[in-house]
Order: sequence, then structure tokens, then C-alpha cells
Amino acid sequence: MTTHYIDLSLAPDPEVSLPQLLGALYDRLHLALVHHRTESVGVSFPRYSLDPRSLGPLLRLHGQPLVLEKLMSGDWLKGTRDYVRVSDVAPAPADALHRTVQRRQFKTSAERLRRRRMRRKGESAEQAAKAIPISVERRPDLPYVWLRSRSTGQPYCLFIALGPLRPDPVPGAFNSYGLSSSSTIPWF
Repeated sequence: MTTHYIDLSLAPDPEVSLPQLLGALYDRLHLALVHHRTESVGVSFPRYSLDPRSLGPLLRLHGQPLVLEKLMSGDWLKGTRDYVRVSDVAPAPADALHRTVQRRQFKTSAERLRRRRMRRKGESAEQAAKAIPISVERRPDLPYVWLRSRSTGQPYCLFIALGPLRPDPVPGAFNSYGLSSSSTIPWF
């Protein structure tokens, strides 16, 4: 269960945008969570907004005090001290509501879906274009963080969705991005 938290606040930088800073910070966090092999740290974005679409300048880590302290004792924030402010570990408010913070994936590119169909079914480009019209493309309206794949080097968007608020916590595991479709974090 996530009873405590640490805030990582991004300081404005005239040379780098807040979304770029958040992407760099979140990428480092992901690697630290993989390195520590922890499934007990969740994340939230308290300044999350759909209009305008933004995750905001604050990344909050949730977990037990010892787990958060162990994570923060590592050097994964090395080189970020100029633009990241780290709070102390603190207890979450006892009266906070709870919600999931989860990844949402979209099949957005008709061209990508066509290439995939061509490989799977051995179709020509014309056949795949007839089977998959441009109208299948979806334009996600969720905030996202821009990351780069360690295996392929390709950039990708990690779309973040919030679950409904609920009065009681749901314990469980978080993935290596600190996200879960079932485990909740305190929302405040």
C-alpha cells in the first residue's frame, strides 16, 4: 500500500521545455525502477490536465517510506539537480481519495496498421489500404510523456489516463513506469 510520497518538481529552464524535462526525468525513474526491481512504487501527476493537455511540472512518487528512501538513495537523479527539486518523504493525507494512474495505448497510425497487415497477410499496399481506411486513425486527447525506447532507439508517447476517484485504496503492484490499471495511489 502507498502510504507516503515524494514530490519531484521541475524548475523552468529557458533552454529546455517542461515536457522535455519531464521526459528526461521520467526516463531516469523508469530505469531506476527496473534496476531496483520494485513493483511497490506508484506515480502520479498532481497537475494533470486535459484542457490544456498536460502532465504538469510535478511528478509524485508513492510508496512505503523505506522503499522510497532506498529508491532516492541511488544516483538516478545525477545530473538533474539544476532542474529537479526533491521533497522529503512525507505521509499522504489520511483523508485523500484514491485512483489509478495508468498507461493507455492507441493504434493511431493507419500507415503502421497497413504495414503490419501486409506482413501478416502477405497483401499488397493497395489491398491493405482498402482494408484499413485512414478513418481508423484515432487522435488521443490524453496527456503524455515523450520517451525513447532503449531497445530500438525510437521515440514514443506514453499516454497517461486517470481512473475514477474512490474512497478506499486498492493495493497491488505497479509496472516499471510506476503505473497500474488496478492498484491505486492517494490523489491529492
